[in-house]
Amino acid sequence: MLSSYRQVFAAPGSLAFSFTGLIARLPISMTGIGIVTMLGEIKDSFWLGGLLSAFLAVSAALLGPRISRLVDRYGQRRIALPATAVTVLSAAGLLLGAHYGLPDWTLFVFAAGMGTMPSTGSMVRARWAHLYRDEPPKLHTAYSFEAVADEICFIVGPILAATLATSLFPESGLLLAGVFLVVGVLLFTAQRRTEPPAHPVEHRADGSVVRDKGLQTLILTLGAIGVVFGSVEVVTVAFAKAQGHPAASGYVLAVYALGSCLAGAVFGALKFTGTMDRRFLAGVGVMALGMAPLVVAAQLLHGTAALVGVGAALFLSGLAISPTLITAMALVERLVPAARLTEGMTWTTTGLALGVAVGSSAAGIVVDAAGSPHGYWVPLAAALLAATAAYAGRPRLREQLAAVRAPAVPAAAR
Repeated sequence: MLSSYRQVFAAPGSLAFSFTGLIARLPISMTGIGIVTMLGEIKDSFWLGGLLSAFLAVSAALLGPRISRLVDRYGQRRIALPATAVTVLSAAGLLLGAHYGLPDWTLFVFAAGMGTMPSTGSMVRARWAHLYRDEPPKLHTAYSFEAVADEICFIVGPILAATLATSLFPESGLLLAGVFLVVGVLLFTAQRRTEPPAHPVEHRADGSVVRDKGLQTLILTLGAIGVVFGSVEVVTVAFAKAQGHPAASGYVLAVYALGSCLAGAVFGALKFTGTMDRRFLAGVGVMALGMAPLVVAAQLLHGTAALVGVGAALFLSGLAISPTLITAMALVERLVPAARLTEGMTWTTTGLALGVAVGSSAAGIVVDAAGSPHGYWVPLAAALLAATAAYAGRPRLREQLAAVRAPAVPAAAR
């Protein structure tokens, strides 16, 4: 297995852009929980932080694909640096506004500005695609590694943000996220020799890749999967608190991400012969099935045993996450022209981000109304919705895949 990854990182500069991209991605997992924890500590209320976090996700959904479209058109460095500057200035405004008690509406203005954060994960994958355009097995392994890197971000980021905000000072989690963003983007964009070329000519035509019906299926499915992610996080925090072990929530969520991380590492070393649309459907289906034991454990167990049971169920469910997301990115590469690749990938992450915002809100409502054990019905319902969307949209995926006569970037080995 390790030999597959060694071959991928044999390319000059690959380790540098992947590692710096990892640093630049950490703020994605830190900003939401950093805002919620900060305002929870300052105002002793979580509703405003939750609403701000959801508003930030909506802002990122509206601005992110457009910024990525500019990245494809003008180049990563020319767009990522000013976009990062706007994000950091907006974050600074949010920190100062919360600290000095500015009116709540001003915080939403700053949160909107933070939606300009560049999609570093999409830019990293675009560099891998540029390197291994004609070597599908290596590209598959590279994307698997990036899925593992994403999981590392979501293991470390929330724990860092929440721990700092509650142990040092309320603004420290969000402040560290800004530091990671600045350092990561500066180091990442400094890797000039691996940067994909800009495609100004291909972007003269109007329209967006989101019009592709196959891509729409992926966005809808990943949106439902995002609801799973967002609701699991909120419900697990509430559930751990109800069991008398509030600090355990971070470790339970880390186990969830660990399952995905391990599965992604193994998945990247495997070779497949089936079609990508079938693998995608299988991954979403397994994820939905894995949510059922979670509900059972939450309903029947109590105390420490409940946390162990929920953690075990989340670990098993997490095994399907990375393979599903890896396959989704491979499908994006098959469906979207190389000149629009960053934009296409950002649309899928946008679907995830919107889903996370919806899931967080829905889970909070259910937990307040019915209690934390019943809150796990939200991710189960969302996972079933994702499986339904994938199944219903599979004919469109197959149709679009068949229509691509000469894919711009070959995806995973088929």
